[in-house]
Amino acid sequence: MRLNGQVRTASLAALLLCAATPFPALAAPSAAPSATAEERRLAGPVPREILRDSGFADVTPAFGRDLAAARTPAQARSVAVRDGRRLWRRAVDRAQGRGPAGGTLSRDDDRPLYWARLGMTRALREWKSAFQLTGKQRTDLIAAVERTSRGQDSVELPPGRGVRRVLITGFDPFQLDADARRSNPSGAAALALDGTTIRTAAGLARVEAVVFPVRWADFADGTVERTLLPYFRPGPRRVDLFTTISQGRPGRFDVERTNGAWRGGYPDNAGVSRTETVPLPPGIPTVHPQPQWTSTTLPYAALTAARTGPYPVHDHTAVTEIPAGGTTPVDRPDGPTPGSTAREGGGGDYLSNEIAYRATLLRDALRLRVPGGHLHTPVLEFGPDNADPATGRVSDPVFVRNRVAIVGQVRALVAVAVAHAAG
Repeated sequence: MRLNGQVRTASLAALLLCAATPFPALAAPSAAPSATAEERRLAGPVPREILRDSGFADVTPAFGRDLAAARTPAQARSVAVRDGRRLWRRAVDRAQGRGPAGGTLSRDDDRPLYWARLGMTRALREWKSAFQLTGKQRTDLIAAVERTSRGQDSVELPPGRGVRRVLITGFDPFQLDADARRSNPSGAAALALDGTTIRTAAGLARVEAVVFPVRWADFADGTVERTLLPYFRPGPRRVDLFTTISQGRPGRFDVERTNGAWRGGYPDNAGVSRTETVPLPPGIPTVHPQPQWTSTTLPYAALTAARTGPYPVHDHTAVTEIPAGGTTPVDRPDGPTPGSTAREGGGGDYLSNEIAYRATLLRDALRLRVPGGHLHTPVLEFGPDNADPATGRVSDPVFVRNRVAIVGQVRALVAVAVAHAAG
């Protein structure tokens, strides 16, 4: 998810059977908030096709029926948490080959999870409950669905010394107004690796994964820090390695050496723009004063040297800064100079850079001495005969083959990083 003039790409589309879902109209409490920009995209043909062809078109109607049976706020919360977790587990199981495929869409696809989640949050916005529901209660229910359906409350890193503990993060599809078919290979990697144990040269590693939204506001509210904090603190389940992952440049992986404290303002999935210093959430451990730059502790030399798959892996060191005492941004191929102000990290000035900055800043605040940083995947592209979003299909063999290759190489890179960290 690099957006610094090089690549602006992501994922794909589908769902809204919400209107067909029967909701009880027993009470008229607080007015339901209007659908978000993301939820409004559900009406398009691509989201509907993705949901239908993956078997996920039943998610929103089933959620609507479960909500209709709730008679108290506590019951509604239980429904939101339970059904959100079910959606995450269903998406993970499908990606990892468990249970029926549910349709013709390939199992490795991350898009059904994204569009089905939006169906659930829109259903909650439109729900006419059988009891008084305040605006805050409705917002809290939506937040519960968001958190649980992203795997953020189901990280299960094992204690003990017998296995290395690895936490990875992915992103939703993005830039969907340009092409609603888009998929995000970082989200696909999260689904494919969540809960898996991989063999490395240093022994077994347990991988847990979560997914984050492409929204400035969620990051400012601390969703990244709140999710990572329990596994960065000292204790038997603390991570031995972590990496945030997003989609970057065509044809290559990048290990981003440096992350910057700057938001460049490109619109997010909600259509919101933010240009400012990365805001830090209150109540979270941090470094004072807020640094302009943080650095990777991933073993970039080992990752670039290893043969992990078809794509080259680069140690990416370039940033854009305002030099100390200056006013004009300057590109620096070898990293920032002392006293400079960040304008782009290695991962740009969008949410890819920001998640890396937040995760590594939290690492530094807690003095967590483990490898951690950001990995940019290649751009996931459709086949050359399927490039036009106006006429293109939602999937094609080249598209699937590229995503499978990217996910496989992410797995291999994690194994190399674990082995190097243990050596």
